Amino acid sequence: MRFRRGQKLDPGQVTDVRGSRTGPMSPGGLAVGGGGLGIAGLVVFLLITLLSGGNGGLGQLGPLDNTQVGQGAVPSDVQQECQSSESANERDDCRIVGVVNSVQRFWGGVFQRSGKQYHDVNTVFFTGQVQTGCGVASSDVGPFYCPADKLVYIDLGFFDELSSRFGASNTPFVQAYVIAHEYGHHVQDQLGVLDGIRGSLQGPESKAVRSELQADCYAGVWAANAVQTGLIVDLTQADINDGLDAAAAIGDDRIQAQTQGQVNPETWTHGSSEQRRRWFSRGYEQGKPAACDTFSGSI
Repeated sequence: MRFRRGQKLDPGQVTDVRGSRTGPMSPGGLAVGGGGLGIAGLVVFLLITLLSGGNGGLGQLGPLDNTQVGQGAVPSDVQQECQSSESANERDDCRIVGVVNSVQRFWGGVFQRSGKQYHDVNTVFFTGQVQTGCGVASSDVGPFYCPADKLVYIDLGFFDELSSRFGASNTPFVQAYVIAHEYGHHVQDQLGVLDGIRGSLQGPESKAVRSELQADCYAGVWAANAVQTGLIVDLTQADINDGLDAAAAIGDDRIQAQTQGQVNPETWTHGSSEQRRRWFSRGYEQGKPAACDTFSGSI
């Protein structure tokens, strides 16, 4: 995956709080994702704790010191260095800026053609742990979307873990797939899909699993239309294969087998490796959001 030369990036869609420290706070809200992309037990714990409104082990963490998370809080290095598509072909953080721009440009067009308004939201770069409207999350959780503050969060070191622990390639398109998945949750949030997840957080047919598979499908839909956003030159079959392998690597069954030595579908929150591959493929092959109805029938 390469970015088209001579294109401008909008680094204002990314907030960089890497290196900031956290202190005491109270949690709240709902976190979606972790994408099944971090350590499975922590992802499940975060989802259940935040969705139920309980404090759990997150209750003693706190706000970023002297940091405003949101629009306009981008440090000068990203703001200055990630302004062109050329930088997106050279730096991981600038590449994510370019992906965020492309994904949001795509969904903005989809919403506009449907007579609706898409609202851009930031991706927050952090290291270690970060305060969110859904509580404090550590890097172990993996990337996620928080509807309470409508931000996507990611520790960029996650991509190395995805490769070293789960065997997925750390390639530009794998990084793009992860980001596109989390913005799929933002699309769901705007459409009201996330409102119905409470009370169905685990199990092979749960609403939590269905929402995650839909986000995978939405990532595939963006991939099918990525070149049309004007920022990306092309996607090769090798890129798509890397995305499929990443989707399979973070299936609940594979993560449970690797981390727990057994598979228990009744505790799934994101879907099996086969399901994640299949729904990403469905979105990519059909290229339309309408293909991503994971809430009807069997999945």
